[in-house]
Amino acid sequence: MIVLFNFAGSGDSGEESIMKDQKTLAYINLFAILGALPYLCDLDKKSAQLIENASVSVGFAVKGGPAATLFFGGGRCRMAPGTDRCQVKLPFSSCGKFNGLIDGTVTPIPTKGITKAGFLMGPFTKLTDRLTTFLRPAPGALDDPEFFRISTTLMFHVIAEAAAQIANEDPIGQCSAASIVDGTAKLSIQDGPGAALRCRNHRLLTVHSAPEKFLSYMEFENMHVARDLFDGKLNAIAAVGLGQVRIGGMISQIDNINRILDRVAVYLA
Repeated sequence: MIVLFNFAGSGDSGEESIMKDQKTLAYINLFAILGALPYLCDLDKKSAQLIENASVSVGFAVKGGPAATLFFGGGRCRMAPGTDRCQVKLPFSSCGKFNGLIDGTVTPIPTKGITKAGFLMGPFTKLTDRLTTFLRPAPGALDDPEFFRISTTLMFHVIAEAAAQIANEDPIGQCSAASIVDGTAKLSIQDGPGAALRCRNHRLLTVHSAPEKFLSYMEFENMHVARDLFDGKLNAIAAVGLGQVRIGGMISQIDNINRILDRVAVYLA
């Protein structure tokens, strides 16, 4: 019924699949991938137009995993934890089943709000297709400056959110998070988006706006440097040496966050 996208990858090698924890992947798919829909609607007029007449909320409830609701109204979208207030509820019996929704191999059946299935089949699917277009751009698409800006901004938000989910849920990520002191780390692109990674008791929370106060920071020189790093076209160590990526503050904090970002690359490959 709903075929979303496969940003998290379907062509993994066996080794990479073993390295991925299904529960962690479910948290990433819900809060980082589907969680990018609000930013898509803010950035892209065509996406906002797809839901300009919508007034509906869709909840995703994963047994043994995450739960959240997407609220659509007047061309805007927002996400909130839990499914208590959803009008349409999509349940999943396992994290693996939910991940199957994201890669298009599982079709869920609503247990609530079946009369609003038209929204799922129509505007919602078109919206997620639009998101796929930006997260997995076709060859040459990034040559368009506006497409490049939207795509790179969305990638930034996905990566920032995925970092927190990996720190909190992934066994390897938790090892790095265990060494992160309490405080806020700032991630940002100069003249572009920013985010705060707030650490408390070795758990991370992503706030999708640049913090005024922070303990450490990592800043990309511009959108093109950030994109090349996201796409693996630029060596991070070399970029730091060239001043294309600036880091500072409590280096131990940013170093452990960087280890978590390495795990992000595994999950989003």
